[in-house]
Amino acid sequence: MDTLGLSGAATSSGDAVLSFRDLSVTFRTEFGDVHAVRGLDLDVRPGEVVALVGESGSGKSVTSTSALGLLPGNARVTGAIRVAGKDIGSLDGSGLRALRGNDVAMVFQEPMTALNPVLTIGDQLTEALALHDVAHGRQATARAAGLLRRVGVPEPERRLRQYPHELSGGQRQRVVIAMAISCEPAVIIADEPTTALDVTVQAEILDLLRSLTRDLGTAILLITHNLGVVADLADRVAVMLAGNIVETGTVDQVLGRPRHEYTRTLLAAVPRLGAGPGGSGAVRPAAPSSSGDETPAQAPAQAPALDLRNLVIEYRRAGRRAFRAVDDVSFQVAPGEVVGLVGESGSGKSTIARCALGLIPVRSGAVSVLGTDLRAARGRRLKELRRRIGVVLQDPAASLDPRFPVGDVVAEPLVVHRAGDARSRRAQVLELLDAVELPREVRNRYPHELSGGQRQRVGIARALALGPELLVADEPTSALDVSVQAGVLQLITSLQERYRFACLFVSHDLAVVDQLADRVVVLRDGRIVEQGPREDVLHAPRADYTKRLLAAVPVPDPAEQRRRRAPRDATRRPPA
Repeated sequence: MDTLGLSGAATSSGDAVLSFRDLSVTFRTEFGDVHAVRGLDLDVRPGEVVALVGESGSGKSVTSTSALGLLPGNARVTGAIRVAGKDIGSLDGSGLRALRGNDVAMVFQEPMTALNPVLTIGDQLTEALALHDVAHGRQATARAAGLLRRVGVPEPERRLRQYPHELSGGQRQRVVIAMAISCEPAVIIADEPTTALDVTVQAEILDLLRSLTRDLGTAILLITHNLGVVADLADRVAVMLAGNIVETGTVDQVLGRPRHEYTRTLLAAVPRLGAGPGGSGAVRPAAPSSSGDETPAQAPAQAPALDLRNLVIEYRRAGRRAFRAVDDVSFQVAPGEVVGLVGESGSGKSTIARCALGLIPVRSGAVSVLGTDLRAARGRRLKELRRRIGVVLQDPAASLDPRFPVGDVVAEPLVVHRAGDARSRRAQVLELLDAVELPREVRNRYPHELSGGQRQRVGIARALALGPELLVADEPTSALDVSVQAGVLQLITSLQERYRFACLFVSHDLAVVDQLADRVVVLRDGRIVEQGPREDVLHAPRADYTKRLLAAVPVPDPAEQRRRRAPRDATRRPPA
């Protein structure tokens, strides 16, 4: 194996609080053995952040879950794993339960699957505190509220009484992080801890994790595909490819002077602000204008694919005041146009996306989809309208039926709308799997057998099955590693160039929006603060809020990221 930089700290355990020695993990399956990790050596010391990066399926998450003894029964593990001086392989069930939480905690990639949907947030936080004898009763409730406040959840006392489905994706992720730090473990394994977070909250979470290493000496093993996050937080980096570590070193060495070709490929695939259409990273053809000044000759009087006018959406609960999630929002998406909808978690982005799909009732205002009044559509008319709309949801684990193999998941829209016969559907499923860069063999596997990024690609394939005229994409690349993300963005672009479908693209990744969108709408607290052409909003913003969003975007350059972080650090530094 050609491994670069594996010397010194990487090969001597010393005072490491988390240590892997010659770790190999093999899964026994009906199709034969799958070697997920091959002879891995890695150490994480107190107060250190080590980032483990690589594409989906490279073995990152398998490595991390092995440290908690959470691998499934068909896994065969060899080598040694030590956490806080304890040998994982020698612990029984009760020893592992004591280890989890007290010595090591984990922030999982998908918060909705990590949280219990039938328990309130307060019950889940206080349960963890009580199980580890940290706090009980009112003291546990007060500590739970303090944890939520520490990780930036607004109105923590009210959130304790809510259920996971009542929180935004970013808020759920912050709850998971609060649970992880509740018992102040010696090491935190963070598996994509900022995937669902907008850039400003992401910056706050990174500051929080950094403070844990500085103030408490907590070690962090960071599993991520976001190289901007790596540049912001990590001390050292290990790059994984097909179960092997191919390069390791300090963050400045690996991101600034990569030696392995695979590392250079990952860095080249990272989307960057300013590299969108018209720049070196252009991936899209010019789209028709929605302003009415440049109407395409082939469609002289086409109605907007999506037209929202003075939209108001409220959530009501018995005996409580209505919460206004969207307030007087108006914008259009023209045929063949991509509109990026950006803003912080809880700003109303996903609510608007669900409204466009007819999944949420409207308090007031008008919603027109493909020339049809969505509020008046019923029965067969509504079903025919939905056939013309594709959707990619934010959480792939929650949006894919766990009882269906992947082939049936992708074919489901074809079956529901009676498109083609069984033979043509099978052929189309294979073509779609090819298009989203998944091997054809996955059609016989179930969603839980795939990585998070692979599940997201299945969701995109399903969304494109009927050739939609309007694609509503809610964080479609949030779970993807950078190289696959680049491929998916190119896929969406090439398909749009061919079929000219409109796209409402909801994302917290401003660099991705810059690469894909024609126009951008910026939301804050349910209201539009700025909208216009991508070049104006992302490159010459007028609103202070938009400027703050752009300033919080991490870049995969450690030196530049330290300069960008300096103002935040200065505001948090105590006076001399």
